Amino acid sequence: MENSLIRVVLDILKPHSPSLPSFAMYLSSLDGVDGVNITLIEIDKDTENIKITMEGKDLNYDKIREAVENYGASIHSIDEVVAGKRLVEEVTTPQD
Repeated sequence: MENSLIRVVLDILKPHSPSLPSFAMYLSSLDGVDGVNITLIEIDKDTENIKITMEGKDLNYDKIREAVENYGASIHSIDEVVAGKRLVEEVTTPQD
């Protein structure tokens, strides 16, 4: 297996509709996606701020961004990216 994008964590702003379960199912159907986790961070009258974690063997960020935008949402930031042949978890050091 070649190096590839295997995890991406996104901060996203989306309207209330579609629902979070629908959004998760939609994103999980993208090629290369093995799993999607959506966490609701904040909700207001018109929008939801959510954190999306996606993992897979070969994620395509451009396709993910396009899918998010097609669903009426926008990416505020890319909060974490893991690339390579395997997941490497962040470790705590004495400086943290």
